[in-house]
Parts: sequence; C-alpha cells; structure tokens
Amino acid sequence: MGTHVIKMPDIGEGIAEVELSQWHVKVGDLVVEDQVLADVMTDKAMVDIPSPVHGKVIALGGQPGEVMAVGSVLISIEVEGAGNLKESDKPAPVATKETPVAPKVEAVVESKPVAPRTAPVCQGPMVAREANERPLASPAVRKHALDLGIQLRLVRGSGPAGRVLHEDLDAYLAQGQSNASAPVAAAYAQRNDEEQIQVIGMRRKIAQRMQDATQRAAHFSYVEEIDVTAIEELRAHLNEKHGASRGKLTLLPFLVRALVVALRDFPQMNARYDDEAQVITRLGAVHVGVATQSDVGLMVPVVRHAEARSLWDSAAEISRLANAARNGKASRDELSGSTITLTSLGALGGIVSTPVLNLPEVAIVGVNKIAERPMVVKGQVVIRKMMNLSSSFDHRVVDGMDAALFIQAIRGLLEQPATLFVE
Repeated sequence: MGTHVIKMPDIGEGIAEVELSQWHVKVGDLVVEDQVLADVMTDKAMVDIPSPVHGKVIALGGQPGEVMAVGSVLISIEVEGAGNLKESDKPAPVATKETPVAPKVEAVVESKPVAPRTAPVCQGPMVAREANERPLASPAVRKHALDLGIQLRLVRGSGPAGRVLHEDLDAYLAQGQSNASAPVAAAYAQRNDEEQIQVIGMRRKIAQRMQDATQRAAHFSYVEEIDVTAIEELRAHLNEKHGASRGKLTLLPFLVRALVVALRDFPQMNARYDDEAQVITRLGAVHVGVATQSDVGLMVPVVRHAEARSLWDSAAEISRLANAARNGKASRDELSGSTITLTSLGALGGIVSTPVLNLPEVAIVGVNKIAERPMVVKGQVVIRKMMNLSSSFDHRVVDGMDAALFIQAIRGLLEQPATLFVE
C-alpha cells in the first residue's frame, strides 16, 4: 500500500491561497476516482476538489474556514501500489477527526424558536440522531420542512455527509402518515439551547464584501413607482405566441433591456470607481450582474454584453447563470466583471428595499414585487399592476438628480414598452 497526497491546486488568475469551505469526506472513508472530496472558496467562486484515485482517507490537511496556500497538502489517501509519496516524506496529519466536519456554508443559518404552526405534522421512518445533533440541510430545505411540520432531525439524508435534500422530505412524506394526535404541548415547550455558527466560505465572503461596500461608498437610495400593466400584457402575449418555441419570458429580460436603453443617455451609471486611484471608468459594454440567491448565499452571475442580446437571448442567459449559481457550478468568470447590477426578490420583493452596491460599481437597480392597486388614470379609478424600483447609487460619483432622471427613464421605457425596441 502507498500514500497519494493531493495538494491544494492552482485555481488560476494568480490566486495564492484559498479558503477550505467544507469536507465531503472524513478520515477512514473509502473514496473513488472523481468523487468530490472538498469545496474551496476563492474570492467569488466555490470550487470542487475531486479525487484522482481510489483509496482510503488517512489524513485531512485542514479544517473548514482555514485559509490554505496553493500547493499545501489538502488530503492524504491510502492507495494500492506505491502512491506518489515516500513513507519518509509523509506530512503529519493536521485534522484527523473521526466525526464529520462542519457543514457547508449553505447550512449556516442560526436556528431560532418559531411560533406554532398549523401545518400537519408528518411522521415517517425515523433516523437515530442525538438530541442536540443538527442535521445538514440548506436553508431552503429547512424552510420547506418547517412549512410541512417535519422535524428535520427525523429525516434520513441521502446527500453528501447525510445532507437532507428536498427529495428526502418527499420520501419522508410518502412513507409516513399524518400524525394528528402528536402532543400539542411539545410545540410550547421551553427552549434554552444555543448554537454557535462559524462564518466561513461564501458567507464570510459576502459579509466582507457587504461591510466593505457600506464603509467605502456613500450610499443613497431612490424609489420610484412604475405602472407595469402594459409590459406585463406584452410579456403574456409574447409567451402565448412564442413561449413554446423560444422559452418563457420573465420580467427580468425586459428590465435588462430597459437598463441597456437608458444607459445610452446615462453612461455615468455604467461605470466602476477605483477610489484608491481616484479614477472613474465608464464602459460601453453593459455587463449586467443579476443578484441570485443560492443555498450558499447571495451570488451575482453576469450577463455579458447585454446591449447585444435579444429578449430571449437575455432570458436564456439569465436562466443558465441562475441555475449554475444555485447549483454551485458558476465559474469565476461568470461571477465577475459586471458593470451594473439588477437585484430582485421576486414575489417576496416587498414594497421598498435599500440594496447595497456591488463595488466597484456605482449603481444597483432593485426590483420590488408587482401588486394590483387602484390608480387614478385620466380622472378614473382603475386597477393597475404597480411595481416599485428601489435603487442605490454611490453619491461620490452619481448626483441625486442624475439618479432620479435615470430611474425616470427606465420608468418611461417600461410604461411604454414599444420604446424599448425603437432605435
């Protein structure tokens, strides 16, 4: 038997060190070729580290949250044959715990007591876990389980390291029976438990970027109400006519188009500000960052050269990038280089928001939810579909009047959607 040592790979672009985000294996595990061993975090992207060999894990080279240099020992695997390391040169193991290591950042959500819910409590095949053991699951899975009245610690996880997936909840429901006679008193029991969550990986990067943005930029926000009745009618018409052949359109590609057209008259919004060099760079290319919520946190994949894309081209690219981001497969290039950002919470968009700038950009356009409201049009009270744009700007670069005029231009384009396509 020999030892095969896997070192922290060179991710490229001059990166000298990366953060170890999560182990998918522990000491003693048998692994196969191409199995994902660990996730590491660069400045923006999560990268999977696969195994090049079959064998048994004998040592881990770091703990989640540790910053490791490129070329340092990541993991040692016992293999048949000579391996790639002499016995005398074997490094001393740094982390050799026999228990699973900390979960991925996507599970970094503090558990808090919640109000009693009326959802049915379902009882499926139980899984033996310690009373204080927190099962691995993404925030979306945890919320889904809460809505269904399922105790997550009772669900068998089929994902890496026993992670509970959405399909595990479905299987639990399918095999279990509604337990209407479950003791109600349990929902009102006092709780005194506490949980400390290590902020690592993507969550730490997000925290650092948000803190940096709010400390360095002079934020101000501007909110405008927009009548989107006409553009929603156009969207519905285009989907009915071309949806089957070209794909369904959401509102986002229309917003991207409105940004592109409005920026022709307001190029100062499509810019990056280097505050150290005191240089503003205005760009002709419109690379729109589309803020996307994933299980590991907020990510901003970039629709490049939006100025050269049709509605359906933008829609397809937004969908592709969003899926890549949510699945943790977005590359570093796909997550960098934006010139202006569009952020939307979809149906949860609320009435008003104050988005944080995606430095070094100087503008971010925030989309709130669409709601039907009574409005006065030509002296008559009518029901219209209304939506607010809550946008933020860097006051060091953008004047308040220019910001207002820019959003008013977007408003005019959306309320008269034919103008989006008039050259």
